[in-house]
Amino acid sequence: MSLTPEESRQTRAELNANYQLANLSLAQIAQDLQTTPAHVQDVLNLNVRRIEEPWILKAYLDTKIKAAGEQPLPYSRLVGSPTKYWFLNNRFIKKGLLA
Repeated sequence: MSLTPEESRQTRAELNANYQLANLSLAQIAQDLQTTPAHVQDVLNLNVRRIEEPWILKAYLDTKIKAAGEQPLPYSRLVGSPTKYWFLNNRFIKKGLLA
């Protein structure tokens, strides 16, 4: 799935808003997702190695936000279950790592 420039801008804004809401450092996220802080920042900016990476980060942030008793902000493009998108590698997503 390709995003238009406006959809990309909106998705970046949504990921970053939930990152702020989660109140976690890039280093903590990177440690949990077995990657580097620079890679987490790349995913937040949608400069991804794999199309599945924003879905992994979204799920991670959603879990952390809910564990803190908050509700994640809604997404406009990363909606529903990634299993409904035929082009995504759901085995990679289920691992829940950016490694």
